[in-house]
Amino acid sequence: MNQAPLPSPAAKKAGPPAWRRQLPLAGLLLLVALIVVGLWPRPTPVEAGSVTRGPLVVTVDEEGMTRVKNRYVVSAPVAGQLRRIDWKAGAVVEAGRTVLATVETGGADFLDARGQAQAEARVRAAEANRDAALAQRERALAAAKMFANDFDRLQQLFAQKVLSAQEFDAAQMRATTAQQDERTAEFAVKIAQFELQQAEAILSRGAGSGASSAEPLVITSPVSGRILRVMQESARVVPGGFPLLEVGDPTDLEVRIEVLSRDGVAVRPGARVLLEQWGGPGALAARVRHVEPSAFTKISALGVEEQRVYVVADFTDGVAQRPTLGDNYRVEARIVTWENAAALRAPAGALFQRGGVWQAFVIEGGRARLRLVKVGRGNGVETEVLAGIAEGAQVVVYPGDKVIADTRVAPLVVGAR
Repeated sequence: MNQAPLPSPAAKKAGPPAWRRQLPLAGLLLLVALIVVGLWPRPTPVEAGSVTRGPLVVTVDEEGMTRVKNRYVVSAPVAGQLRRIDWKAGAVVEAGRTVLATVETGGADFLDARGQAQAEARVRAAEANRDAALAQRERALAAAKMFANDFDRLQQLFAQKVLSAQEFDAAQMRATTAQQDERTAEFAVKIAQFELQQAEAILSRGAGSGASSAEPLVITSPVSGRILRVMQESARVVPGGFPLLEVGDPTDLEVRIEVLSRDGVAVRPGARVLLEQWGGPGALAARVRHVEPSAFTKISALGVEEQRVYVVADFTDGVAQRPTLGDNYRVEARIVTWENAAALRAPAGALFQRGGVWQAFVIEGGRARLRLVKVGRGNGVETEVLAGIAEGAQVVVYPGDKVIADTRVAPLVVGAR
């Protein structure tokens, strides 16, 4: 039987395979590579925003209060005993028909020679006021008709893209203002007629005697609308001129906005106003009618004296869009002081000043490149870029101390802030 040959002594002395002898070297190289990778500087993570072109609006944001534009305080024309007033705030009244209050004079309104002359003078003054109100109404009607016709013609030109948006807005503002002036003039005529009737009633009662002078004096509503406030509800003796009720039309509202005087300088009549946080689903539109010329001092919540001024704006949206909005309601107003429909805009947090020069970091090739920038207007969220950065570029938003020129960065895209 044959036996397997025994290994030779040379074969017994042979070592392990060559690839096993390379394992320690490979492990050492891998360890060195891991150390190098671990110590290699990593890109700095940064927030990035884009430079885009689109609408940019600069606004003055302040609180405002609605108020009835035309209101009238009904007062007692003569002294006497006031009967109890059963009306409540919000009641609907009609001019010349709704009896608001009754005053029992009991002959106390008898006039002597001096009082007679004063009553006659009041009647003549009331007649003059009525005639002036009628003339003002005719003037307001003519102006409203003219501006309405102009607006219709300019509206056609604007639709044909012949007229600029600024001229169209100015024409719309003139037409709206003229319409509001017409309503104000109509209200003034009603008030003048009411005051004339009151003056004639006092004159006739003071000149009369007997049963006619003993009849109670009935005070009717001067205008159609609603009762805003009842100042005196209980029966009592009242002097002449004592305020009783306040009436007006709550659908004819305006907004009075309280702004800092330095912001009021930038507000112009005709500027757009957006009214938010008023309780409805969306923002209401209004336009500035005028900025009051006199400011006043107000102490802020922090105890700082501030100079403020009132900006008065008229609603341009119809009553159907604000059916529940009433007198002295709070709103958040945004007054547009400047706007550009195609502005080159960048996130406001991407721009900073060094040495009085505006700068920004633009991300190019994975590195932050420092650029000098010329900026325009801003609204706190976005800023207009006039030069230095091209459209579509990515910029570092709120760069920290770790970001310097040519730093490797890893952008994290976020929205504008």
